[in-house]
Amino acid sequence: MIVPHTRLLVWVALVVVPFALLGALEPRAGWICVSAISGLMALAIVDAFRALRNSRGFQVALPSTVRMSRDRPAQIEVRLRNPSPTAREVRLALVLPREIDSPTEDARITLPAGSEWSRVQWPCVPRHRGSYTVSSACLETPSALGFWAARTAIQTASEVRVYPNLANERKNLAALFLKRGLFGLQSQRQVGKGREFEKLREYAPGDGFDEIHWKATARRGHPITKVFQIERTQEVYVILDISRLSARNVNPATPQRDTGQETEVGQEETLNQGTSTLERFITAALVLGLAAEQQGDLFGLLTFSDRIDRFLRARNGKSHFSACRDALYTLQPRIVSPDYEELSTFIRLRLRRRALLVFLTSLDDPVLARSFVRSLSLVCRQHLVLVNMIQPPGVEPVFSSPDVSSIDDLYQHLAGHLRWQKLRTLEKVLQRRGVQFSLLENERLSANLVSRYLRVKRRQLL
Repeated sequence: MIVPHTRLLVWVALVVVPFALLGALEPRAGWICVSAISGLMALAIVDAFRALRNSRGFQVALPSTVRMSRDRPAQIEVRLRNPSPTAREVRLALVLPREIDSPTEDARITLPAGSEWSRVQWPCVPRHRGSYTVSSACLETPSALGFWAARTAIQTASEVRVYPNLANERKNLAALFLKRGLFGLQSQRQVGKGREFEKLREYAPGDGFDEIHWKATARRGHPITKVFQIERTQEVYVILDISRLSARNVNPATPQRDTGQETEVGQEETLNQGTSTLERFITAALVLGLAAEQQGDLFGLLTFSDRIDRFLRARNGKSHFSACRDALYTLQPRIVSPDYEELSTFIRLRLRRRALLVFLTSLDDPVLARSFVRSLSLVCRQHLVLVNMIQPPGVEPVFSSPDVSSIDDLYQHLAGHLRWQKLRTLEKVLQRRGVQFSLLENERLSANLVSRYLRVKRRQLL
């Protein structure tokens, strides 16, 4: 399509209006006025056809996949094809999804002469994680005389993947992820003899009967002892709850809308909310994966709601971490209740080797807490289980905060104390089953989670 340019309006004001008035006031000069107006119209029509012809052949190409991090400035590389060997000036606009902000709506670009393809970096800032598509771009080219501007919508196919932002979390754990090589390396004593088999050797006085390898002893005819080493490669699984309780906002000032329907949370609801509990869980899970990679352990993922959603068996390496990140960046909470019995059955059948299971869930619902305790008996005898929950706002002992200025504040603190007391009772119930339960602060969720993992490693509990 073509649209009139400002220059055309100026020439209409300078030619058509004066000559029209002259023809109305002086009829004998009518042929002069008609000629002038007709000449301008003819030039405008010819220029319009040339503008449409010159706008053909332009192409806009975007990368097939663009990777970004949430709330971090990024750029999209745009490639423009100039069909003419001469320099051309164009006006470009990308049709970005509303989840991705850009400081400029459009940009005027000068394509150099003698170059078929030109590159432009389009700045943007993604505000929400997920997968989005840039389906089209708008291109405007001026006509030769500048009377018109030809606008063309060019179809593009580019996927924008917005991953969780781990920069702030890694700053809190800078000492763990800092790579200094061997400079200043100090040996640290490991507690325990370990449970991982290393080799067989001849029996030595003082070896216990539980360390004798009886089959090897029978084959060789003399006692043979098993030698163990401290476990170096262990399996760590992060189990994320993506049910309705994970859709709640961790910021109490932002209202939360609960539809009550068993459907996935739509993009409109997600945009109106702040940081959800699931958002914090995903960030903490990826940071724990980096910590496990740093410690030489195998890292795996399991997400669930009323059914098992995604399962990645524990492995290591950069490609595996990328697979875990790709499995989590599009994850959205589902407005359903979690099925802990289905989860425990799945873990019992699929995870044969003893592993560290790190649960990220919410147990402030008494009914769901009882279901969780009842179903956990299937896995806590085989695996080491750590249950983690973000401390809800206001859930604390009654005398923890001095900010009580009214009767309403007093009742609010009493309600928070009762909820805190129920969670403390749940913690004692889980402790009797060998399960560790922790209420973690939202601001230090990732740091506290990694600290608990390193404490397990240091104490050789796995």
